[in-house]
Amino acid sequence: MNHRASSFPDYLDMPLRGRSRLLLVLLVVPLLASFLFPLWRISMTAPQYPKGLWLDIHASRLTAGNAGHDLAEINTLNHYIGMARITREELRDLDWMPFGLVAIALLTLRCAALGNVRALIDLSMITAYVTMVALARFIFMLWEFGHNLDPKAPMRMEPFMPVVFGQKQIANFMTYSWPRFGSVLLGTFATGVFLLTAFLLWTGRREARAQLAMRSAPAAQ
Repeated sequence: MNHRASSFPDYLDMPLRGRSRLLLVLLVVPLLASFLFPLWRISMTAPQYPKGLWLDIHASRLTAGNAGHDLAEINTLNHYIGMARITREELRDLDWMPFGLVAIALLTLRCAALGNVRALIDLSMITAYVTMVALARFIFMLWEFGHNLDPKAPMRMEPFMPVVFGQKQIANFMTYSWPRFGSVLLGTFATGVFLLTAFLLWTGRREARAQLAMRSAPAAQ
């Protein structure tokens, strides 16, 4: 922006500066790199499983410990308490997440090439929507697994909410749920977009107030 806006609405329509454009391009790197790393890990330990069992959730697939055999073991344990099997097909949100992340990457590049402050605000809102919906769906998925228990299961348990962040004792198992490096990369992208948007909005409001003060000064005299 080579000149000052005369009002805040005018500021929103002004093109982004070169440094803002460069930052947006750089932020696409961690966004796309998040496909290479797991987003979340769910694990459990018990006396009979001293090394633990773990399952990693990626943006488009599942991986598990012990060359994938931990997933079968987890599903066997879940069967005893009537919990549904954890399968790629059951995690339906993984079908749309890759498309959502790629769409955000394309919108970010478009904003970097052609965008103004208003387009950056739209990008922030879309990013917030996709990330919050993905987290909310993950929490709801855990709720469904813990509450839709088969009443004919060999072991009867009261419905429960699996742990989302941290650790939780379930029967004789200690279960853990933590974000992984893929979520850190996604968080880096989202935080960068949000901070850039907040900074430009603050700058625009300050410039608009300065312009208003300059126009009001002659009238006051």
